[in-house]
Amino acid sequence: MTLQHGIHANRAQFLHQLLQVLLVGLTIGMMRTVVPALAEDDFGVPQGSFVLLTAFVVAFGAVKAVMNFVAGRLSERVGRKRVLWLGWVLALPIPPMVWHAPSWNWVVAATVLLGVHQGLTWSMTQTAKLDLTRADERGLTLGLNEFAGYLGVALAGIVTAYLATAWGARAGLLVFGLVVIVTALVLTQCWVQDTLPWAHADAPAPLTTTPGTWEVFARMSWRDPRLFALSQAGLVEKFVDALVWVFYPIYLTQHGLSLPQAGWVVGAYGLVWGSSQLWTGRLSDRIGRHRPNLWGMWLCGLGVAMMVLGRGMAWWVASAALSGLGMALLYPNLSAAVADLAPPHWRGSAIGIYRFWRDLGYALGALGLGLAAHFTGQMTAAFWFVALSMFASATLLWWLGAETHPRLQPARGTSPAPASHLETS
Repeated sequence: MTLQHGIHANRAQFLHQLLQVLLVGLTIGMMRTVVPALAEDDFGVPQGSFVLLTAFVVAFGAVKAVMNFVAGRLSERVGRKRVLWLGWVLALPIPPMVWHAPSWNWVVAATVLLGVHQGLTWSMTQTAKLDLTRADERGLTLGLNEFAGYLGVALAGIVTAYLATAWGARAGLLVFGLVVIVTALVLTQCWVQDTLPWAHADAPAPLTTTPGTWEVFARMSWRDPRLFALSQAGLVEKFVDALVWVFYPIYLTQHGLSLPQAGWVVGAYGLVWGSSQLWTGRLSDRIGRHRPNLWGMWLCGLGVAMMVLGRGMAWWVASAALSGLGMALLYPNLSAAVADLAPPHWRGSAIGIYRFWRDLGYALGALGLGLAAHFTGQMTAAFWFVALSMFASATLLWWLGAETHPRLQPARGTSPAPASHLETS
């Protein structure tokens, strides 16, 4: 049977993969609003211990970064479905660990396992969709992928805030988490197909030699200036997400909001981010990746700065929404640009290495904003650290980056490396 590429030709499996990434988003979202806000009361984290508070996000980012790298290479050997299924199995202990946690160290340990889970599952849902679709649908594909995932993040943050108020943080997370994870395991086992054959069908015939792990890592990380520009932008934009995860709930509750109100502000960031990707990915298929990526970096930084420049629920929702819009412009399109440059037979590895650098931004960003707040004694210093980092990274992306869309490269007069250079070791 000849395998066809395209969303329409593979709509049933594409929808299954969208549902999977929604469930992945729900899994990480359940940890984002409740756990930081209740760190002091429920888990004994001393007030003002900024570095200790960020420890769970540092651990999450470091582990998820490594697992993204591992998942990409592993999926090219054993298939996408097996890696996805393993990720869901490893998520099963997370809700019971948080429910039972006698100390903050247990939460850190659970978040390490969450990083393993996210690195395996989110990477596979993204790679699988790119396997199924055509080159001219990459922006739309990644926009839909991230829409579904971050819709799940936002919804879980809001729902678990209410569950924590009604049942307590531990019981709410236990019930919510187990329902989501068990549902995902059943759906993966029964309905998800392995998409590796589509990737092989899309590769040149005969299949070109796949470069070694170190060769791909070097190309992604420094050897190709365009890929370096994308990787560093991906790393720094995660500083924003680390800030939202660690300090937004605490900052907002310290300034008079209830936990559900803080959940809505954080949710506005996620909802705008998620819903706007329905059109930002498609936008890059029409006007290219480079401009949306730059606009997104600048808007994200501006939204973070605005959070500490005003007061009130409406102001904070608007500031969070602006950062969410910026993330929607850059998030799917950085990945789409990587997919433009990487040939099909090592696209999984390229995406895994890009995601390694991107999610390492959780760890480096959380450490940086924790240290900024610690040495100044002011939580607002963390916001300025992140905003300035975004503006600096955007400048580097503007300087070294280039348009990557296959249709628009010649029109813009760029000189991408020839396919043969990128496909052989």
